[in-house]
Amino acid sequence: MEDLSRRKCVPCEGGAAPYTDEQAREMLRSLKGWIIENNALVKVYPFTNYYQTMAFVNALAWISHREDHHPDLEVSYNKCRVRYSTHAIGGLSENDFICAAKCDALKSL
Repeated sequence: MEDLSRRKCVPCEGGAAPYTDEQAREMLRSLKGWIIENNALVKVYPFTNYYQTMAFVNALAWISHREDHHPDLEVSYNKCRVRYSTHAIGGLSENDFICAAKCDALKSL
């Protein structure tokens, strides 16, 4: 499978079917440390301090804007919980996995 972090999100319209549990589990194999929780991809990224946490959040905001696919974020002093789900279809889509891979690539910089 092509590296997900190099792919581009495609617009997702309501009416498209979300991934089945089997499809989502198969896609999850290409990510490290992510879990599926309540029809969403979730990962907590640890940081040393608030500055590093906010730098990650701001860079992720830029990526999200470029991809036009936005996560739910929970920001604390030294961690950020990222949650992706495609709201238009009420579940997971390829876009969620692409953006999760981009999060991982960002954290590895």
